[in-house]
Amino acid sequence: MTNGTLLKIGVVGTVIAAVCCFTPVLVILFGAIGLSAAVGVLDYVLLPLLLIFLATTVYALWKRRGSKSS
Repeated sequence: MTNGTLLKIGVVGTVIAAVCCFTPVLVILFGAIGLSAAVGVLDYVLLPLLLIFLATTVYALWKRRGSKSS
């Protein structure tokens, strides 16, 4: 996987996870489709995903910086 692809995945994943964490998008969506019982589990899923995607973004930026200086 190239640094550009890894960076795109990291940034897009971070933005999606952040929007879902900090706005009630998923709560409204789950309530509308009848899955409001799963709302309590969202914090256990979204926060680790946000951290994983942030780490992926940082890693891709670190790799990109390392490849340009070589």
